[in-house]
Amino acid sequence: MINVICLNARSINTQGSLEKFKYLKKIHNLSMIAILEPFADNIYLNNYKIHLNMDSAACNSNGKIWLFWNTEMNCDVLEIDDQHITCVLHHVEYKDKFMISFIYAKCKDHLRRPLCDRLIHYSNIDNPWCTIGDFNVITSTEEKQGELPYNMNKSFEFISFTWCNQGAEESRVWKRLDRAMGNDKWLEDMPQTTINHLPFVGPDHCPLLMEIVVRNEQPIKYFKFLHYWTDHESFNYIVKDCWDREVQGNPMWKLHQKMKSTVKEFEERVQIAEEEVIINNNEENRATLHCLNAKYIKYMKMLNMLHQYQSYKSFQMEVRGPQINHFSLPMMPSSLHLDT
Repeated sequence: MINVICLNARSINTQGSLEKFKYLKKIHNLSMIAILEPFADNIYLNNYKIHLNMDSAACNSNGKIWLFWNTEMNCDVLEIDDQHITCVLHHVEYKDKFMISFIYAKCKDHLRRPLCDRLIHYSNIDNPWCTIGDFNVITSTEEKQGELPYNMNKSFEFISFTWCNQGAEESRVWKRLDRAMGNDKWLEDMPQTTINHLPFVGPDHCPLLMEIVVRNEQPIKYFKFLHYWTDHESFNYIVKDCWDREVQGNPMWKLHQKMKSTVKEFEERVQIAEEEVIINNNEENRATLHCLNAKYIKYMKMLNMLHQYQSYKSFQMEVRGPQINHFSLPMMPSSLHLDT
């Protein structure tokens, strides 16, 4: 499996933004991360590469597109432009090379024309090629929702819109600005490619997760069901429920697994709340979504702190030798605490 994520972050310096990328990298085992509109100077690219624990990085001249990748992905940057970075990629799990163009398009039509010409050129090559990113344009009226009532199509396996202006009830607008497309060669050679729209949480764009199944065997598909809560229980109840679940292992392992369970629970509730706001955009639903976002970001930060602490203690074990064979919970940093 090759996993790539692309997100218009609208500043990587906002609250919880870096923690979210770290969390997504960990749970999805990302080989490559594309950050659009990081709103940070290119001189800090290497710093963020270290923070994200990635091995290599590249950016375009105007700093609108940042790319990070790990050693399992060999990346040769073929073309860099104000609106795209096109790469020739080779992953250790896939025998052939393939190409991806990462996009941050201009808002005005005449300024997007050079980008369209380049994408048409790449789409006609005899190699697997796809493009993913923020195109800043919709392709049909169905890809925009404004003030009129909207009945969500339940056949979608994800929220159909990828951008929201976060406006008030009367002025809130949703659009599908972010997308991925591939040429015929990509569809022929890599047919088991899926795009998932992950919860918004923070920026006004939702992350696009590209999953490429490269093995020949048919992947196992699990049936998943999310209980659609009709009323909103207290957040402490969610945490308590996750914390009461039986987990085997040493104290540090138990804490880590329960924290992961809590973060996952909030992630699912955020996605449900986003669907609620799209269907019924009222003050109560927006307030619920805002509160869930804040809690989700909080627990992602705590999980990241725990992961850093666990890595540090593992390093201490290696240095000191085998006499240390367990972790003591009282040694956790005082800033890491749980609401119960």
